[in-house]
Amino acid sequence: MKKTPLLNAAISQVIACMGHGDTLVIGDAGLPAPAGVPVIDLALTPGIPGFMDTLKVILTELQVEHHVLAQELAQRSPALNAQIEALALPGAQLVPHEQFKQRTRQARAFIRTGECTPYANIILSSGVVF
Repeated sequence: MKKTPLLNAAISQVIACMGHGDTLVIGDAGLPAPAGVPVIDLALTPGIPGFMDTLKVILTELQVEHHVLAQELAQRSPALNAQIEALALPGAQLVPHEQFKQRTRQARAFIRTGECTPYANIILSSGVVF
């Protein structure tokens, strides 16, 4: 049995297969999943699971080198933006939401949450632990 909090086998497998610079998307319930990118759909009902809960658990296993957020997040969802900033993730990149959606096309996987907060999306770029 795993010792880390992440129990989802599909997410664990994706993280285990990621190399330096590979990306993983955590999206809200409305972010369109790009064609050809595997989707791990966790959404059960609006708000469950939430974006922050999902992000925090994934961070227990994934070494993050940098992350990407939509510029619109700070203005449209300032409370969520503050929660993400409090995690002190390395290398924030802010891009317009349309560019964010284009960048999801290169992801190893797309994790869909039940979050319904506007712009509750992040692209995590894998780092190395050595």
